[in-house]
Amino acid sequence: MVRQFDDDKQTDDDLSKSERTRGDILAAAACLFRHEGYYATTMRSIAQETGIEAGSIYYHFDSKDQILSEVLDIGVRALYEQVSSIIRANKGHPERFRETFAQLIETHLTYLLTTSDYTSANIRNYPMLSDEARAPHRDLRASYARVWSEFLEEAKEADLLRRDISVSAIRQFVLSAMNWTVEWYDVDRHPVHVLAERMSNLILDGMSSRHRADTGGSKMINHIAYKAPEATGKAAKTRSDILLAAARVLRDNGFKATTLRQIAAEADMQAGSVYYHFKSKEEIVDEVLNAGLSDLLSGVSAAVEEFHEPYDHYARIATAIWTHLDFLFKASEFTSANIRSYGMLPNQFRERHGKIRHDYGRLWDRILRDAQKDDAIRSDIKIVPLRQVMLGALNWTVEWFDPNRTGADGYLSLPEFSEMLIKLLLEGICNRADPTEQVQIH
Repeated sequence: MVRQFDDDKQTDDDLSKSERTRGDILAAAACLFRHEGYYATTMRSIAQETGIEAGSIYYHFDSKDQILSEVLDIGVRALYEQVSSIIRANKGHPERFRETFAQLIETHLTYLLTTSDYTSANIRNYPMLSDEARAPHRDLRASYARVWSEFLEEAKEADLLRRDISVSAIRQFVLSAMNWTVEWYDVDRHPVHVLAERMSNLILDGMSSRHRADTGGSKMINHIAYKAPEATGKAAKTRSDILLAAARVLRDNGFKATTLRQIAAEADMQAGSVYYHFKSKEEIVDEVLNAGLSDLLSGVSAAVEEFHEPYDHYARIATAIWTHLDFLFKASEFTSANIRSYGMLPNQFRERHGKIRHDYGRLWDRILRDAQKDDAIRSDIKIVPLRQVMLGALNWTVEWFDPNRTGADGYLSLPEFSEMLIKLLLEGICNRADPTEQVQIH
């Protein structure tokens, strides 16, 4: 096992055998946490990946929780120090804003996608950890968010950022767009600097070919509200209850940590009773995942079918975004379960649901290409990367936006939140004329 980086810049010759073994254990754990998930990784599998006897791991760490804690810390600390260094070097030079922003984007993406299993392990596992496991790492993560906020605040004071949306909201949007790349970007096909350049330009200037995109004709979500089919009969209702319970457990715990016992408990029934309706956990999860994607595809398709040629492209795109977010947070628990658990799914599940994912991607490609053909979207943007970055920015919001806190301490409602993201995706984060009242989000 080769260590990907050493936080203290030491060579192997400077380290004792014990320190090298400890570092190899952390590197192995980071790799497993990244690809398999914390809950599915065992001390035995970490030892096996490291190439040591299972019992030997306890000479270096008391528990898997201790290993996790160190992996999480390394994952953010190295990135935080590098980003802080870049920001310090450019502080007081707002004229370098675009250049510095692009450098920050590339740095974050490089750590996330190539340099560090530690950073990827942190990003992919942290949202599903208990409050107790998260607690020791909140300050460092907050510090990382703060250096981004300070950088963006300086740009806003120099009148470089738009004034109608708060810095904290812009920061969340930027980090969301980047963090979801761990679920889709293939570094073997395209180098990270290509993604970084495209993402930086899109985030700064938006996809619209005009400075201000008119979305006034977008359909309100209640006009196209989705209604799940009702189960008829006792057996069908019980089956439906099991699937809904499974969606909630899968959404919160991920695939490998979800058990039939947990699903039964969530459905308020005996574990053995589940087998009257499903043969296995895999069968249940398969139906949940399919329902989540089917709901999303049907809902967004229905929403955009409300529009007829000649299209009001900005309103059409805004409506599709609005509908996507509504399914993530409100219309379908199956959709949020699918999105949150996707990264840790075994390949056979991904392959079985690949067609419907591709169908959903093609729907968005058609919407965006229609807009580009009519010069509503900038001609210098490639459609597929645009769709991937855009949906990534939307999907990652499930990790930080809480629609249940509407009205508390300035938190936005789902419609307000959706409008904000539509503005940022269409128009970008840079300053625009005719500012409106500033939106605040925490």
